[in-house]
Amino acid sequence: MLLSWPWLGAAAASPDQAYARANAQARQLIQKTMQDRRIPGLQIAVVKDGKVVLSESYGLANVENRLPATRTTLFPINSATKSFTGVAMMQLAEAGLVHLDAPVSRYLDDLPEAWRAVRVRQLLAHTSGLPDILDEQGLLGGGTESNAWGLVKKLPMQAAIGERFEYNQVNYALLARIIARQTKMPYERYLAQRQFAVVGMPSTRFGDSYDLVAGAATIYSHFPRKTDNLGSAERLSHWFYDMPPSLWAGGGILTTADEIARWMVALSDGRLIDDASLRGMWTPEKLNDGSDGSWSAGWPVLGTPANPQRAGIGGARAAFIVYPNEKLAVIVLTNLVGANPERFIPQIAALYQPAQRAAAP
Repeated sequence: MLLSWPWLGAAAASPDQAYARANAQARQLIQKTMQDRRIPGLQIAVVKDGKVVLSESYGLANVENRLPATRTTLFPINSATKSFTGVAMMQLAEAGLVHLDAPVSRYLDDLPEAWRAVRVRQLLAHTSGLPDILDEQGLLGGGTESNAWGLVKKLPMQAAIGERFEYNQVNYALLARIIARQTKMPYERYLAQRQFAVVGMPSTRFGDSYDLVAGAATIYSHFPRKTDNLGSAERLSHWFYDMPPSLWAGGGILTTADEIARWMVALSDGRLIDDASLRGMWTPEKLNDGSDGSWSAGWPVLGTPANPQRAGIGGARAAFIVYPNEKLAVIVLTNLVGANPERFIPQIAALYQPAQRAAAP
């Protein structure tokens, strides 16, 4: 049966024709955006109605050696890793290994007294009020992970538990510890076995700028270096990021848009978590005053209640946004800090949303 897509014109068109038209427009938009934002390399994937309808790569993975970005190039997704951790926690909840409303102290020992009453779901939604282990210079104290943990445990709470949204990496470091303790395997091995292997993500791995990862894109920025007196927004330079293993649950994944697209399809067809868990994972966490927080369980909350959107956003260079009502997800990975693809993904998504497209001027 033919479906009518008003933005294709008066004649009815098949879904495949609609996808082809949207894909052509998406290609044009991506290439213009890369030029306008001076993005060296980029991958895009679009999932619509449970299937991948577009997956392509553009530009350079490494500028100085003129290495092209391909569909197999690995891009760090940084804080978008938290969405994978959210799925892991829902899997553990389904298995009865974790209760999201339980205090963290049920699963972890040696916590400061002020931390013990934080609920697991408050870690996921950044409403714990815990202090952060990172500052503008990186790990607290500028030393080892062990030293930083010693320092952060001595800090006061940032806020009362459940009072407000306060983003920090301690939340997800504690979640990684819970996963390891309850599954009796390291966080990264659990994800490899229960998510990557299940959906077909053989290239996905963990690391940072200091790790030797074959096939990984080089990360760049146009920001002046701290040592530059004047700086130049015209100069492209390397960007280095440090993500120690204890913080991998909050930002350690390197992957491809193709492999995230497969993960999105698996989320939609129930291979990772069931429908009730998916709805729960995407439900905004309530604050103490009854209002919605800015995150659900591992996912930034965007859109409106009538037209919800859930996202993964990382490193100011990688993002994916899910539009549940439209059965649509758009993934964009880049190697430019400051590309902020979450800002232009909605333009891409609109190409695959006939009603919005028809209403556009």
